[in-house]
Amino acid sequence: MQDTHQHISSAFDRDLEGIQAKILKMGGLVEVAIRDSAISLESRDEELAEQVRKGDKVIDALEESLNDEAARVIALRAPTAIDLRVILSVMRMSANLERIGDLAKNMAKRTGVLVQMPSINGSATSLRRMAREVELMLKDALDAYIQRDEALALDVIDRDREIDQMYNTMFREFLTFMLEDPRNITACMHLHFIAKNVERMGDHVTSIAEQVVFLTSGKKPEEARVKKDITSSDADMSLKIDESED
Repeated sequence: MQDTHQHISSAFDRDLEGIQAKILKMGGLVEVAIRDSAISLESRDEELAEQVRKGDKVIDALEESLNDEAARVIALRAPTAIDLRVILSVMRMSANLERIGDLAKNMAKRTGVLVQMPSINGSATSLRRMAREVELMLKDALDAYIQRDEALALDVIDRDREIDQMYNTMFREFLTFMLEDPRNITACMHLHFIAKNVERMGDHVTSIAEQVVFLTSGKKPEEARVKKDITSSDADMSLKIDESED
């Protein structure tokens, strides 16, 4: 009986290692997508933007594979409460990673439009800086998951406020550019959607960090996050429509 239990336990451990390997691979691909989408915008590199768009299919396939594997493990292994919490946390993390990948793809899609327009002074560089901060947050969130480091996860959650502040600053700058010269309106609208995409990436990274806190403590972070972006719900609705496009 003991040998049977050990066999089941070791089989579960192998399954869990496979699932965790996929979430880390997925996280690495998403980090690259964030970085490359921002670089393609700043350098006006349509070829790199297209690579980001194509790469999103790999991220989607990994999420589907991970979810199938997780469902199989739950059905066959009947994991304990603690082990089940790990599996469910990973599934939620993969969903957030998939959404970040979609947002990076949407960001890359607009590069092809923006290269046909005059550049807005400093905007692409600011967006790349903001994307870089989100990329670092994601790296730390994944490290917190690997190390089961609750303090690092809480630090990631706190840093989302900085992303909101960066977004608010850019939003005001885009309004100024549009008021100064109506010819800037179309480009600034595209840039605003990109900035909102990056801000939403930060939200999804924060959700990943919250899963790490839940995984390590069994509780959600005590303080509810208060969003600091200043845009209206109409802008959010427009973004949802934009995100639904292929």
